Amino acid sequence: MLKLVLDNPDFLVLNKPCGMPMHDSAEAIVPMAEALFNVDKLWLVHRLDSDTSGCILLAKNKDAAAEFGKQFAEKTIQKYYLALIDSKPKKKQGTIKGDMKKSRNGDWKLSTDNDNPAVTQFFSFVVKDPLQAPEINTEATMRPALRLCMVKPISGKTHQIRVALKSLGSPIIGDKRYKGTPSDRLYLHSYVLQFTHNNEFFNASCLPQTGELFAKHLDSFFTQHAKPWLMKWPTFKA
Repeated sequence: MLKLVLDNPDFLVLNKPCGMPMHDSAEAIVPMAEALFNVDKLWLVHRLDSDTSGCILLAKNKDAAAEFGKQFAEKTIQKYYLALIDSKPKKKQGTIKGDMKKSRNGDWKLSTDNDNPAVTQFFSFVVKDPLQAPEINTEATMRPALRLCMVKPISGKTHQIRVALKSLGSPIIGDKRYKGTPSDRLYLHSYVLQFTHNNEFFNASCLPQTGELFAKHLDSFFTQHAKPWLMKWPTFKA
C-alpha cells in the first residue's frame, strides 16, 4: 500500500508500491492518496512507471505544483534509483547518453543521436548471494552475478533507466518489456528525492516494500552505499 514518507502543507512524498498506476484507474496514485491521507486535491508533478516503486512527490496546491514542475524541468531535483541486474554490463559505471526513439509495441530504444538526449549516470556493485555456498562456486554451478545499480537520471524520459541498462546488455530483473530475467517484480525503485521548497532542503528516502531479492540483499548493500549523494558522480554539463 501507499506509505507516507514526508507530509508538508504544500506536498506529500509517498512510497509507491510496485504495480500502482499513475492514471486512468480508481486504483491510480492520486485518487488513492487523496482518500488515504484525506487531501481534497493532489497534483502529479512527475511520474513513475506502474511497476516501479518508491518515492514520488505530489503537490497539494497549484502553486506548489508549478514550482516543482519548474524544478523538474530545470533538473534541480536530484533523483536516485536502485536497480537489480543479473548480466554483466558493458561498463560498470559512468554515463549513458542518447536520444530515446520509439520502437515496436510501445518500447523505446537508445540511439546514438544527441539532439534531446536522455542522460543516466550509474554505479554497479556485485552483491553476494547468501544462499550460494563458496564450495559450489564453479563455472558449471555459479548463478549469474547479481549486481545492484545505484542510478541517477539527469533527465526524466519515459522508461529511461530501463532502456539505459538494456543498452548495456543488462536489462533490469523482472522487466518483461525489455527482456529482463523473469522474477516476482520489476527490480527498479525510486530511493531518494532531494529538493528545496520555500528555502528549505528536503531529503526524502524510502526502501522497497516488496521483492525477494531486495529483501535478501539491501541490508548488506546499505552498510556501504546508503547515501548515494556522497558518491563521486560524474560532473554533468548540459
